[in-house]
Parts: sequence; C-alpha cells; structure tokens
Amino acid sequence: MTYAAATQDQLLAIRVNAGIEELAAHDRFAAAEPDMVEAIVEGVGQFAAGEFAPLNRKGDLEGAKLENGVVRLPDGYAEAYGHYVEQGWNAIASPVDFGGQGLPFTLACNVLENIGTANMAFNLLPTLSVGAIEAIAHHGSEELQQKYLPQLVSGAWSGTMNLTEPQAGSDVGALRSTAQPIEDGEHAGKYRIKGQKIYITWGEHELAENIIHLVLARLPDAPEGSRGISLFTVPKYHVAADGALGPKNDLRCVSLEHKLGINSSPTCVMSYGDSDECIGELVGQPNRGLAAMFTMMNNARINVGNQGVQIGERATQQAMGYAKERVQSARAGSADRTPVAIIEHPDVRRMLLRMKALTEGARALLYYTAGHVDRGTLGDAVGAARAEVLVPLLKAWGTDVGVEIASLGVQVHGGMGFIEETGAAQHWRDARIAPIYEGTNGIQAADLVTRKLGLEDGQVLFALVDDIARDGADEPALAVLAQECRTIAEWMRGEASLDDRLAGSVPFCTMMAVAVAGWQLLRQSRAVADGAAPALAATKPVTARFFLDRIVPEAVGLRAAATAGAAGLYQLDSAALAG
Repeated sequence: MTYAAATQDQLLAIRVNAGIEELAAHDRFAAAEPDMVEAIVEGVGQFAAGEFAPLNRKGDLEGAKLENGVVRLPDGYAEAYGHYVEQGWNAIASPVDFGGQGLPFTLACNVLENIGTANMAFNLLPTLSVGAIEAIAHHGSEELQQKYLPQLVSGAWSGTMNLTEPQAGSDVGALRSTAQPIEDGEHAGKYRIKGQKIYITWGEHELAENIIHLVLARLPDAPEGSRGISLFTVPKYHVAADGALGPKNDLRCVSLEHKLGINSSPTCVMSYGDSDECIGELVGQPNRGLAAMFTMMNNARINVGNQGVQIGERATQQAMGYAKERVQSARAGSADRTPVAIIEHPDVRRMLLRMKALTEGARALLYYTAGHVDRGTLGDAVGAARAEVLVPLLKAWGTDVGVEIASLGVQVHGGMGFIEETGAAQHWRDARIAPIYEGTNGIQAADLVTRKLGLEDGQVLFALVDDIARDGADEPALAVLAQECRTIAEWMRGEASLDDRLAGSVPFCTMMAVAVAGWQLLRQSRAVADGAAPALAATKPVTARFFLDRIVPEAVGLRAAATAGAAGLYQLDSAALAG
C-alpha cells in the first residue's frame, strides 16, 4: 500500500501540545524556528515514505537471517540506513559538542514517528541508538563521550541495550553476567565481561560500522540484587585512542529469535566472553548501573509509546484505503440497492473513526510528553516532574491502543485481513511486542501508582488532573473523568493497600492517559477553530468530538475496576486458580 506522512497533524501536535514556539524562545532551542520545524517534519516524512516504507513488507516476508555469525538483512536496508545517516536524521536532538544539531527532543520524536510509521521494525535500529546516546551523555566519563558519541550521534555506529538474561526477565536484579577488573596490560583499567543476554534488539548486523553494546553486569563482591549492578560499554569492534576500529571483541550473536512480528529487526541472543577476552568500560559509578540504564530506558519508553502512534497511523491509512475501494452491500435502509464501498456502512465508519481518533489522541499525548521532557532539559523542574508522570501513560496506553487500532484494521478488512497477502495482519503482529518490551505495561501501571503517584507527596499528579478539570470544565465527560482520576488517586494514597493499588493500576493508568489525551485533543480542536492548521479544519473537530463523546466515557467506566481492590484476585489459591 502507499503511505503518506501525517505531516499536518504532526505539525499541529508539535505546535499545540509540545508548545514548540515556547521552547524556541529559549536560547538553547532558538534554532527551532517555524521554518526549520516545518522543513524537518516535511523532509523526514518524505524520506520515510520514499526510503523506509517500501522495505516494510519485504522485511516482514524475508526477515533477518543469521548466517555464519553474521546477520543479513533484505536487499535495500543497507542503502536506506546509509541515506538516513548521510542526511543527518539521527543527529536532530543530540548534543552539538558531538556533532548533533541540538534541537528539541520533540523533533527527534517526530523523526522516529515518521521512520517507524514507514517501517516499525527497521526503526528500532535508530531508536536504540538514541537511548545509548542518552545514557553515555548523562553518565559516561568525558573520555567515553569523546570515544563513542560522535559516531553514535551520526548513526555511523549503532547502540543496544543489554539487560535481560534467560533466568532474569523483568527482574533485572537477578542477572548473573560478570565484570572482572583488568589490573595490567593493554586493557588495564577496563573489565572482562562474561555472560549471556537475550532479546537484544539489533544486537548484530552489518548496517553500521560498529555496534556499542550497553551491558549490565556485576563486579566482584557487588551487593545482591539491583543495588549491585554496573553498566559497561562493550563495542563489537575495539576502538583505538584515535577512534580507529580495531579487531573484533570477544562477543557473538548465538541465535536470532523467531518472532510473531518485527521480523526484519534482529532480536539476538548475545554471548559475551566465550574466550574470556570480552573487554568493556565502566559507565558511571560502580554498582550504579541501573540508574544509568534507566536514563536509556526512560528514553526508550517514550519511543515505544511512539510506536503505538506509528502502527496506529499505518494501520489506519491502510484500513481507510481498503474501505474506500471494497464494495459490498447496499447502505442499510437505502431505497437504492446498489452496493456501496464499505466506508459508507455505519459500523465500518465507527471502526475507522475510532482508529483515527485513538491515533490522533496518542499522538497528542506523545508530543505533550515530549514537550515536557524538553522543558526539563531547559531546567524547568515542574515540566520535568510532569514528564515523569506522563511517561508510563504514554508507554502503556499508547502501545495498548496501537494493538487495538491494528486489530481494528484487520477487522475492517474482514476475512481479507486474516489473509497475509493484504498486509493488514503484519501491523497487528508488529504492534503486539510494544506492550511487552521496555517494561511491560503492567510494570508501567505499577510505576504510576507507586513512585509517580508519590512524587512531591502526590502534588505532581494532582496538578495534572486539576489542569484537565479546569481546562475541560465545559466538556462534561472529560471533567468527570478528571475528577474520578483525582478521587481514585486520593483513595490509593489513603486507605488502599499496596496490593489494592497494584490490582487497580492498569485501569487507573488507562483513565489517566485517556484524560490527558482527550484534553490535548480538545486543545487541538480549539486551536483549529482559531485558525490553526486550515487543512484540518474539517477533520479535527470530528475526531476530537468522537474521542470526547465515546472514548472518554468508556474510561470513566473503569472506576469500578480501578477501586475494586485486591481481595477478589486472591479468593482462589494458586493451585485452585491454575487447576
């Protein structure tokens, strides 16, 4: 199918929800002038449609293959990635000192949105690299930064995140990989890394000249659990002092996972130190690796929430195109019995509008979150704290609705959606991983009702829902949802036990996310009514209205689930439940 970037809706979200003009008023982001913003959004949209989109179906059908220890990608991938690097798309928001453009994170999110909508699996390559840049920039020594960041920023080298081990899934504290200090010789001051990691996205490939693995491991005599984890840079090829690449490090890709989707993204089982000569360098302080890795993970969680927008947009475009072309049955109640395109039937209209409204709502939440990340970068503590609350909402709800939209896309196609040739099923298969990786959505919801709910004694979350209630006072359902969110948050901070909070965390997370997304769509609709985005004057009020009238009331109905408590979950013991 043909793909076109949602440029106008992206620009509206960047202006209204992220507040790009306010960001550009600061010296640090002064280059983000309107002409520059439009050039980036339009340019990367055209690049994604022309270079990455045509490879999406090919990548799904052919996938990544491991041959004699080397991962091979379908024809065209190396050329497209080379053009991505050459045109500077990887460097949009990276530090100027290391070759980046220093623009707002908001615009880097837009680059990834477009690339990922065109080809979600391929987009995981630069997505992981962006996270590696963040971790090294915030926690690495000056020497490490000078050694690795220029090439990571350009995209000539790529980065990975190595947390998970076979015996330690989400429980990172259970990892067993080790790091032994090297006392003398050419690698003195570095570490010998040994262990195995699984689910390493783009852990091996030939598209970049080098791969910088960020690996969690334990030093000798480190404390047990997560307090005893350190972070190390482990390059595929050794890097000399002058930046030249040396021999291959003692690491290898053991196998590739056979997955439900994202088939052209090589998900690797990586082995480090088979010959006891895998060399790594410490990032940050000993036993403080998880804090450094969380910098990378927080960035990744935003970008995974972005994937919900990406797959939603692609699935919606495909479903719209099919519904306009597929002729079947006369319109119900029509005197004319001539068959019409299925887009004319009420239930198909409902599905299409739901897909469009959810996609635009998730996009509004994405850029609202990104804008607050940028405010934190500028030193705005209030903005940074609000971003902390928004991240789990975006990651969890954004990816949940990505799966829902992709599933609706299959439904719009009917039986043809279940047939692989149409490509509708690929979107659902690709989307299904997003609620799982970078912290499952249950973990995001748990984070919301524990750490994020406790920020500044609850005032960060309360200020957010109060802003929604105040700004949405003339929208009855939205105002009710905001009040319900506040009431539930007060109950969770008061009489509810920890188990009660966790039992209600997922529905509460959904309620919060829908409240913020609905509010941000309302802001968009008001801006369009005032003359912003004339190209959206006909469509934006309709999709915003659909969201406020149908999706927001659904979220209000989740209060009972959010406050039911944990007792009902444990009426059966484990043996009876599983028996």
